[in-house]
Amino acid sequence: MASLEAIPDELGRLMKYFPETPAEERPEFHRQAKDFLARAAPKVVRQFSPMARVKWHLAASGRGDELIDLLHYERENPGAFSVRGLRRARIELPGVESSSLPSSVRNFNRSELPVRGKLLGLAWEDGKLQIKGYAYIPNVPSATGKRSLRVAVLRRQGSRSTLPLRLRTVVEPRATAEAKGALHNYDWSGFEIAVDPARLRVRGQWQPGTWRLGVGIPRPGGMSVGSITKNNAGAAGHSLTRILDDGVRLVAGFDRNRLRLSVDVVPAEIIAQEADGDTLTVTLRSRVTTPAGKYPTALRIDHEPSGFATDLPLQQDETGADGWLRHTARLPLADLPVDGVRPGKSVKYRTLIVFADGTTRRATNGTGPVTGVHPLPEGRECPVTGVHPLPDGRELAILTDGAGNFTPQVRTVQPVVDGVEWTADGELVLTGVYTGPAEQMKMVLRHTGRNEDRPLPVEFADGRFTARLRPDTMPTYEGTVPLRAGRWMPRLRRTTEWDHTRDLPVTVRPDLVGTLPLAHRGEHRTYTVERVDFDRIFVESGPVLGPELRGAYRQRLMRDVYTPEQRKLPLREAVLYNSFGGKQFSDSPRAVYEELKRRGTEVEHIAMVHDQQVVLPPGVRGVEWGSEEWYEALARSRYVVTNGGIREWFVRREGQVVVQTWHGTPLKRIGADLLGTPKANLAYIASLPQRSRQYSLFITPNAFTTPIMTNSFRLQCEVLEAGYPRNDVFHAPDRVKRAAAVREKLGIPAGKKVVLYAPTWRDDQRYGGRRFKLDNKIDVEAAQRELGEDHVLLYRKHHKVLDSIPGAGQGFVYDVTYYPDIADLYLIADVMITDYSSVLFDFAHSGRPMLFFTYDLEHYRDTLRGFYFDFTSRAPGPLIKTSEDLVSAIRNIDAVSEEYKEKYAQFRVDFCEPSDGRASARVVDRMLAVKDEQQS
Repeated sequence: MASLEAIPDELGRLMKYFPETPAEERPEFHRQAKDFLARAAPKVVRQFSPMARVKWHLAASGRGDELIDLLHYERENPGAFSVRGLRRARIELPGVESSSLPSSVRNFNRSELPVRGKLLGLAWEDGKLQIKGYAYIPNVPSATGKRSLRVAVLRRQGSRSTLPLRLRTVVEPRATAEAKGALHNYDWSGFEIAVDPARLRVRGQWQPGTWRLGVGIPRPGGMSVGSITKNNAGAAGHSLTRILDDGVRLVAGFDRNRLRLSVDVVPAEIIAQEADGDTLTVTLRSRVTTPAGKYPTALRIDHEPSGFATDLPLQQDETGADGWLRHTARLPLADLPVDGVRPGKSVKYRTLIVFADGTTRRATNGTGPVTGVHPLPEGRECPVTGVHPLPDGRELAILTDGAGNFTPQVRTVQPVVDGVEWTADGELVLTGVYTGPAEQMKMVLRHTGRNEDRPLPVEFADGRFTARLRPDTMPTYEGTVPLRAGRWMPRLRRTTEWDHTRDLPVTVRPDLVGTLPLAHRGEHRTYTVERVDFDRIFVESGPVLGPELRGAYRQRLMRDVYTPEQRKLPLREAVLYNSFGGKQFSDSPRAVYEELKRRGTEVEHIAMVHDQQVVLPPGVRGVEWGSEEWYEALARSRYVVTNGGIREWFVRREGQVVVQTWHGTPLKRIGADLLGTPKANLAYIASLPQRSRQYSLFITPNAFTTPIMTNSFRLQCEVLEAGYPRNDVFHAPDRVKRAAAVREKLGIPAGKKVVLYAPTWRDDQRYGGRRFKLDNKIDVEAAQRELGEDHVLLYRKHHKVLDSIPGAGQGFVYDVTYYPDIADLYLIADVMITDYSSVLFDFAHSGRPMLFFTYDLEHYRDTLRGFYFDFTSRAPGPLIKTSEDLVSAIRNIDAVSEEYKEKYAQFRVDFCEPSDGRASARVVDRMLAVKDEQQS
């Protein structure tokens, strides 16, 4: 809701953390809240969200206990409440008697109970437009089955005319799965509507007009009416055109993303186009009986960003067999400007039909074949800048879209898919045309959410290409995994490019868009070929969890209903491992697993996995995070070994042993040690004692860390200063053999030195939420020029960081982000580059040189986080500001190592003890002993 901005920042923070406010300070907050509401205009307060109105009323009324309960409820159920009432809808919240609230606080207005509708399907079947989707009112659960009384109508714009439609209610689990709240079930909000276009006639005639679809849903106090919004891909995300009669079209399109139907009685339209090498000839037709003012006189082609515009005179030809007049326009291809056209950047032109009265309309396609691709004259040169030459070939593509608009585009030659097939054994085959420099190109898949690339095998021959993908078996360093969930866009890229900025999009031939989607059910998920931007093709890797487990509502049921049932069953002799939220099977949990295997301890080994992106050792069973098996394993495994948080609601049951290994010696301030800073999350800090009671053991790596962790995490469990099991690798008897195997697996040329770069993330460099941007400051091209002959650079992003790494795959930079365990990379690294990451404390066990690329030291230390000690004076290597100096230090690493020899030695004394290769043994000894103590 708007107007929350009217609340002063500090007062808003006090409200957010009121449950954590000391009792003696609460009356002052009540006074400030009362003063704020007294000064605020009633209209402003009325625009607060319903929940906010209740909270601020409780605060101003001094009802602190109720406010605390409400804030705790809101944290668990953000944005969720119940709606009650007969004549007036009112808010219902646990612990707050609605009758004790003023009507201006508890009652809703219409805008606060909107319809949330989403289009899921749009297609023509048996001469009718089939509209499928879901619609519900947030926080008003859908009535089930025949009890649903929803209505649908088409209202004609500029008129009072309405057409009631039959709405069939169906089950649509996606509505609940996609809802943010965990309180309500919206499964019965699905609908199907069939629109007979004949009903859109006016007095039996086709007349231009626009009809908007509205869905009405009964609720307490009345009915809410709203629109259905478009999807973001596929048929439900694009306009759809149907020829109803000669020169009459029905366009199912969108206005501000809301579905509308338009009857378009066209006065003129394009029916053909052809090119003879240097001229594009476009043929139009117009009605013989059209009013004089609507006689077409020119075809205008323009490009607003560049200011280009040209009017092509129309020459009238004979009348066609259909009784329409024919007109032709000719465009010299040399007249089209090509400035700025390069790989990754094209120019689309708008085409308008100009009429005698000076009016215009978008040029739309009739029933003829009006799409195609034509080469531009070879004499025209496209100016190109960059480090790699671009192909000379360009093309003029005549495109269309769902609304049938005629759209010329000047672009670099692009690949166009004309065949999509799933084979019986799950291979996706994309075939198509590409007449550019195929020998210089490769194909990649780029993830739209993570901005990361995967190679897409492709073959070129005789102006065509064939790309093949087996999404169920994507290769990794240790085996195969399914294609990561999400949307993957095929792109064509020069083999010499270092990033994605000059990629060529892969499109599907316009007349084939109707053949999509094309789906294949893999072993555990569905893969779908779909489209976006009308003809951009992509592969969607679906979620692992089925609809019965997806979304906040069903996960709450698993937590509140299924888990208590499982906790009544006996514990099983099993160890459940969690490493970085299931993104890896690595780190100290893996070291504990290896120690248990070495001993032959008779337990089942189970690992949490996220999106099936982990290859597990033989004998380790994977459970998908959030699955039924995951909840069962968490409730019934005798041992849980984790290097991070699990869930706040998790409670260690009697007889269960939970070992928290954590994942690093802290340089940056964490947890409760952030109190007094803007970064402090008081609610999280207040939950730390309860979280620590989840653990039987908390493992610390050294004497420096033990008191810090004890205080910052408010530990109320046993703390074992055992050293990190993950660092036993530096003492492993087979470490030399293991290192050689790692080099071979990565394909590192013999004799080349390995530089490992492993930076942390930046709190202020994010896409949103916990999605952080890559903040790369290394000039990798300059580094390759200076070091490429005898070095390689292994680049490992933090697991929270997105984006692809520039230069990866070009022989110098290796993206090792998804290598299973960084410990292996430590073994082969001759030099480590990091910044403020805790990897510095681990790698120090090796004794090999470290460089600190701290280009933002002052900002990071003084603004973002703060350090536990003076890093500048105790760092075991130089703090470097520029990429140039970093490259120089690598080149002169022997001199750097000698300079920091004493500091390095002291650093190891301070932060690397114990370091004897027996940390895993100490942790397992104590873990098993705790179990014995509990049973004695």
